[in-house]
Amino acid sequence: MRPLADQLEASLVLPLNVEEPGQLEAVFRDVEAHWGKLDFLIHSIAFCPMDDLHGRVVDCSREGFLQAMHVSCFSFVEMAKLAEPLMKDGGSLITMTYYGADKVVENYNIMGPVKAALESTSRYLAHELGPKGIRVHAVSPGPLKTRAASGIAHFDQLIDEAIARAPQNKLVDIEDVGQTCAFLISDISRAITGRSFM
Repeated sequence: MRPLADQLEASLVLPLNVEEPGQLEAVFRDVEAHWGKLDFLIHSIAFCPMDDLHGRVVDCSREGFLQAMHVSCFSFVEMAKLAEPLMKDGGSLITMTYYGADKVVENYNIMGPVKAALESTSRYLAHELGPKGIRVHAVSPGPLKTRAASGIAHFDQLIDEAIARAPQNKLVDIEDVGQTCAFLISDISRAITGRSFM
């Protein structure tokens, strides 16, 4: 993250491990001290122990399931709770999801149910936070060649199948995802909330 933060001349670069007690709260305290408010938040983290990710859903360990749900889903709830008082003029909360939340995708395994929970959570957050002008979105760009995705078994095959199914026979890229998020953060999308995109 450091090279990107330097390139963007970021004024705050803070440690954040959602499994480390107190780190999330410390980040939001520093944001409030530095800016006094928050306009948007992008939740783009997911994790599952490799054995549970590569195994069948029926064989997933209790510990692996709970860790995947905590890091990949519940952390979004925690962030929304901490962001709410800082979004004094409204704002946008964005999380990253995947098609495997809605349809069975070979080798996506336990992350499918976890992402389904995340998508449902985003709709409930949109309902609860909407009266305060806080919009909630789940962005589902399809498979992207990221470091996290490299842990999925047979990922290259998943990419090829997604390209074959896509109307334009190509995948979106990181820049496309960024532009979609920029739109969802902006006032141009102020009437949209509680939906999945891409």
